[in-house]
Amino acid sequence: MSERSYYDVLGVAKDADEKVLKSAFRKKAMEYHPDRNPGCKDSEAKFKEMSEAYEILNDPQKRAAYDRFGKAGLNGGAGGGGPQGRPEDIFRDVFGDVFSEFFGGQQKQGRNGPARGADLRYDYEISLEDAFHGKQAEINVPTTEACSPCSGTGAEPGTQPETCTTCQGHGRVRMSQGFFTMERTCGRCQGSGQVIKTPCRECGGRGAVRKDRTLSVNVPAGIEDGQRIRLSGEGEPGMKNGPKGDLYIFVSVREHELFERDGQTLFARTPVTMTTAALGGEIELPTIDGARMKVSIPEGAQTGKRMRLKGKGMPNLRGGSNGDMVVELFVETPTHLTPKQKELLQQFAAECCPSGKCHPESQGFFKKVKKFFEEDSRA
Repeated sequence: MSERSYYDVLGVAKDADEKVLKSAFRKKAMEYHPDRNPGCKDSEAKFKEMSEAYEILNDPQKRAAYDRFGKAGLNGGAGGGGPQGRPEDIFRDVFGDVFSEFFGGQQKQGRNGPARGADLRYDYEISLEDAFHGKQAEINVPTTEACSPCSGTGAEPGTQPETCTTCQGHGRVRMSQGFFTMERTCGRCQGSGQVIKTPCRECGGRGAVRKDRTLSVNVPAGIEDGQRIRLSGEGEPGMKNGPKGDLYIFVSVREHELFERDGQTLFARTPVTMTTAALGGEIELPTIDGARMKVSIPEGAQTGKRMRLKGKGMPNLRGGSNGDMVVELFVETPTHLTPKQKELLQQFAAECCPSGKCHPESQGFFKKVKKFFEEDSRA
């Protein structure tokens, strides 16, 4: 074994804490692991050396003895003890997360028992009116069901799956390479622990068949875009009579021609004529519940003015009162005027503009513009 300092072996300073030690070992283990360097004696020796270094430095008592007496302090003196663990045990027991990176995931037990089925997703689109009223819908869901002829075993009726002779029914096999032992999913039975010699003719040995199911779904009033509905036990069937997974219905709400939604509030951007905005008046608007409502426009209304209609918005999914409907006005400038209409507007402008009282916002704005130009000319 090299006489290099354990700190040098791991490439850390003498005051390195547990986190730094772990990170250093992790990095070097990924580089020198025997499984990544098959047949390389040098990598095997380095891996053993760094495992020994980590075992000592990660143990407070052994580290203290090493810091004071060197390796001599680990051979029974100063209350210490030499390295005891095998490199593969240190690697597996201390760094299970690193071990999983080498072999494609966390170590799992054999899958001989029942396993829960997978969850399913179904996308369902509704209108804003459906979201307001709620809806009882029927959907066709493509899924798999346990094969009836073989009762989900995958074996032809009259036969049974046999215990895998490669893994002896454990679903996993161990392989040794030098001093290192690793465990992997059995390639013959794919981890099930059983082999089907005579597959079911109906399902081809899968134990399940594809079918469409019609399900009734209650879409609650007030549901929002992106929310989901969970139907317990309506997902994929489990393996070996395991419980079914769940079905998640993801709801999307189509855009509406008149309304925009923000939570329980509905917004309606509404045009009004120039004369109605100037003189005031009344307009009729639809509401999301299918009714009609008259809205009073105040005299002198400007673009951007908002009026709130209480209780005319969306219902609360958890109950309670409805939200509001907000009407936002924008004043529409008339187009395609006749000569007579233009003449009338010119007369109107001549009456309004000299005093400036008809357009207070314009008057205030152009006063600021005039002041800006005056200051700019003096600069």
